[in-house]
Amino acid sequence: MNVLIIGGAGYIGSHVTREFLDQGHKVTVFDDLSSGLKENLFPEASFIQATILDYPALLSACRGIDAVVHLAAFKAVGESMEKPEKYSLNNINGTVHILNAMSETGIKYLVFSSSAAVYGQPQYVPVDENHPLNPESYYGFTKLEIERFMIWYDRLKGIRFASLRYFNAAGYDVKGRICGLEQNPANLIPVIMEAAVGIRRELSIFGNDYDTRDGTCIRDYIHVSDLSVAHVSALDYISKNDRSLNINLGTETGTTVLEILEAARRITGRPIPAVVSPRRPGDPAFLTASSKLARESLSWKTEHSDIDTLIRTTWEVYKKTGIRA
Repeated sequence: MNVLIIGGAGYIGSHVTREFLDQGHKVTVFDDLSSGLKENLFPEASFIQATILDYPALLSACRGIDAVVHLAAFKAVGESMEKPEKYSLNNINGTVHILNAMSETGIKYLVFSSSAAVYGQPQYVPVDENHPLNPESYYGFTKLEIERFMIWYDRLKGIRFASLRYFNAAGYDVKGRICGLEQNPANLIPVIMEAAVGIRRELSIFGNDYDTRDGTCIRDYIHVSDLSVAHVSALDYISKNDRSLNINLGTETGTTVLEILEAARRITGRPIPAVVSPRRPGDPAFLTASSKLARESLSWKTEHSDIDTLIRTTWEVYKKTGIRA
């Protein structure tokens, strides 16, 4: 297929682009480089630098395209609570632009990067697709609203979608082909890497008194290369079955903050200073995903999401930056 990957120069987007190229698709990357990086672009893919708020540019990019992958939403939870107008404009208005451009140019398939944030505080774990939808951040709200828009465009315009609800994406390309560091990371593993190379003085562990095996929060970490395979599989599914789906992407297993930290110290050989800070409001003790539907619908399973591979592939990229403590 001829695939337009919106946000394809970002951390996850570049890995998704690489996977579509590896599987023989023709790819055009559409990215404004506000968080994406030029070093994440591949010569085999065409590139258009523009924003999803530029409807004429988006409409032009959609001509001759068979399917769209949308990874261009802003994603910082804390920022979304302080700047809801920014997230409304980009995430909601920008996605409506994408849907309208797809409708106008006759594109029938959309793979959307959604989030586990649509569920809010877990009522049970592992979280499956039938879990109540109750986002606790404005970011999560925008992701859920986008899913609702897509349901209507499916019904009214015949645009089939796959909404992929990620849990914790981590790691880097296992073949070392992507080296652009995520800008201003907020997730645990890149923050640990920044402490390992001296960008940060120390890691803050937010709470060590949870009812878990070592007192720290348990999360479900999934390798970005495994996520990327799921995007291709999801497009295959909706195009062959002519039906939309919402689907979780996780490993069903959980790892504590301290387990991640100790693995990072072992693999990097760095001391990685850490301090315990107060709990963050709204942080659940335990959060993992059910991936049963992904296995059954997409024949998808993780291959690179063990903790050592997650840490090792991330560390290889951070070492290449040349920054040392």
